[in-house]
Amino acid sequence: MNKFKRRIYRTPRQFWGDFKFLAKNRREIRAVMKQNQLSPAFRERLMLAVTAVNGCRYCSYFHAREALVTGISQEDVELLLSGVVDHCPEEEVAAVLYAQHWAESNAHPDPEARRKLVEIYGDEIAAAIELTLAMIRMGNLMGNTWDYFLYRISFGHWGI
Repeated sequence: MNKFKRRIYRTPRQFWGDFKFLAKNRREIRAVMKQNQLSPAFRERLMLAVTAVNGCRYCSYFHAREALVTGISQEDVELLLSGVVDHCPEEEVAAVLYAQHWAESNAHPDPEARRKLVEIYGDEIAAAIELTLAMIRMGNLMGNTWDYFLYRISFGHWGI
């Protein structure tokens, strides 16, 4: 029985779809990262929320470190990685909850949830949030796909 349960890229087409989306939006991604539309701590909270759902061990490690650098406490990082968001700054809770929903729905959120995100944050910040989510999703799925590859070639000894 296959014990590997994390979300992975099952086909090259899935990978290329995410890759093309990010490549097409590279200018917007640079703007999100450089212009600080979202604070570094806010971005890390979003990334940790998605990573908690997708379970990428590489992203968990990397973004936990990055979150600590931005001033997020170790306790808050651990809570985010366990799926708890009630300790987040009040103005970020809706976005972090949306990030969880977005990841759980495999990047196909409920239209009403997206409408509420735009209502709360506005079009520009909502777009920045969704680009952040798309970036971490690709990282998560690439890490998990690598782990699945290790799992398969080692007959279940590596990659978990």
